[in-house]
Amino acid sequence: MNIAVNTQLLIKDHLEGLGWFEYETLKRITVQHPEHNFLFIFGKPYDKSFIFSDNVRAITVPIPYNHPVFWFYHFEFRIPGILKRNKIDLFFSPDGWISLKTKVKTVNVIHDLNFEYYPKSLSFAYRYYYKYYFPRWASKAARIATVSENSKNDLIKLYYIVPSKIDVVYNAAKETFKPIDEKLKFLTKDKYSEGKDYFVFVGSMIQRKNLINLFKAFDLFKKNDTNDIKLVIVGAKKWWRPQIKKTYEQMASKKDVIFTDRVSQEVLNNLIASAMALTYVSYFEGFGVPLIEAMCCETPVIASNRTSLPEIAGDAALFVDPFSIESIAEAMLKIYKDKNIRRELVLKGNIRKNHFSWQKTADKLWDCIEKSF
Repeated sequence: MNIAVNTQLLIKDHLEGLGWFEYETLKRITVQHPEHNFLFIFGKPYDKSFIFSDNVRAITVPIPYNHPVFWFYHFEFRIPGILKRNKIDLFFSPDGWISLKTKVKTVNVIHDLNFEYYPKSLSFAYRYYYKYYFPRWASKAARIATVSENSKNDLIKLYYIVPSKIDVVYNAAKETFKPIDEKLKFLTKDKYSEGKDYFVFVGSMIQRKNLINLFKAFDLFKKNDTNDIKLVIVGAKKWWRPQIKKTYEQMASKKDVIFTDRVSQEVLNNLIASAMALTYVSYFEGFGVPLIEAMCCETPVIASNRTSLPEIAGDAALFVDPFSIESIAEAMLKIYKDKNIRRELVLKGNIRKNHFSWQKTADKLWDCIEKSF
């Protein structure tokens, strides 16, 4: 069978959430299924390391600008022609974007529907494009994979997709995430947090990640207990909105907040593994990969009690109300004060992390694809 794959998010040295999902699943699926031929359709010049096996062929079809007008032209006019010319039997999109105009059978991965709940976090053009096309793409697809039961329920509730058409394929953490020794923890703290203990946030700084309430809660935590604890923010300020900036600038403990920008996977591992706890208090997540990364690093987790996060963390997190500054601050204080809570969360995390692996994800994703044959 000839399978075309939308690989526009496989970008060397710029893999983020969905890009890592593509990378970790496709490198396993293509190697494990040499009986099929795969055509990877890149939106930018690709790195040869993404050609995972001999049964993979690649083409580059540039998308000039990251804007809905160009997405529309690419997926509704160029993709159908590419699939027809290359005699494709199945089109697989691991990031949600497909074509309505092709007659080729399609399998789609829709990670979450955050824009349906928080549309104002997007510009008008993006919001309109997503809200118009995603329900139509969901109906068009022969099968859909998604990354949590919570996201599956959203697809059923909001887009009226029949449950039997949707498969849940959990995300995972990279196998490189692991605990580190005390010496490396000391060196990491010395370099990034002035040698002090710290809470860590990992992720993009978009509105639903809830940095505003995290900043306010950290201020309250510092007010309620005099300490030298820091808050380390790992991620690029790509979505650093005025509201987030204003909240940060008004913090009483602003000097104790440290920004690292993007870091390498090795440094990220060290930052998570050296932290007192991960603070992941988003009010909407399709999955929440940093939860599993922290568990793999034997770092306690403070997590929001909303959307998919309780499903993913199980009993291995201290849950908070993301809309309550007091709830978040109280959890930070518990982690700081009580080493028994920290120890218990690490032990539970060591068990919980075993529910997730990229091999399991790839196997379930292939099962979903195979059901469409």
